[in-house]
Amino acid sequence: MTKKHALFGNLIVCFEDKTNEQVFYRTFQISPSNNELTNLNVTILDGYGVPFQDYYVQISNDTKKIYFRRADYLIEASHDYAKATIHVHDELALKHALMNLYSSYIVYHNWGLLIHSSCAIENGKAHIFAGHSGAGKSTAARLSQPRNLLSDEATIVKIEEDGITVFDSPFRSELQSTGYQQPTPLAGIELLHQAEINSLEKMRKPDALLSLMDKVFYWSHDPAETQRIMGLLRILVEKVPVYELYFRKDPTFWELIS
Repeated sequence: MTKKHALFGNLIVCFEDKTNEQVFYRTFQISPSNNELTNLNVTILDGYGVPFQDYYVQISNDTKKIYFRRADYLIEASHDYAKATIHVHDELALKHALMNLYSSYIVYHNWGLLIHSSCAIENGKAHIFAGHSGAGKSTAARLSQPRNLLSDEATIVKIEEDGITVFDSPFRSELQSTGYQQPTPLAGIELLHQAEINSLEKMRKPDALLSLMDKVFYWSHDPAETQRIMGLLRILVEKVPVYELYFRKDPTFWELIS
């Protein structure tokens, strides 16, 4: 079986896919790179479990591995998440399992966060639209077109003391990648509320941090990793402004943030 490489953020993931390859290619785009500086090595096996039932993930570990079990997938990962075997039932299970593994990897290595949000580019800067389920993340992304979109479900955010950068995300819901592959500096985060009239209110940093905690894709099982998330969020809210955006379902909300 030929190994395949893909870029998730600026991290190189090497896949050994032993499922029906068409399943994999429908879910992710493969990079032609065969760079040996691989960050994650992932083996994918099919024939596991049953179709999606719910989002509950059971987590356990032993001296060698960490296990994430859901009805439709099983992840067996090394403790640094750099090597993993994923057993999946179908394409949906594969996408969710890879989000689980990737988020765990970037948190463990203090690289950044996977944030439940959409993201669009305006004048060379990225704008994240976050919110609870049904707040309008995909709607905001759709209304942002023809701007380039970096995500419509899960935004990849690299967090460093000298800057915050957003990458094109392979974890999509409805809208496909526009092909904009350049890392883009983050200008701000807008927490979404649907309303009759557009308005924008800047949040206090402590309130912003609390509001973003449940927007992070993470399967908590280790207090040390929870502390890493808090540390990354503190840097994030220090470096970029966070707003509450009340928006009508039309593109006019961009007049407030661009």
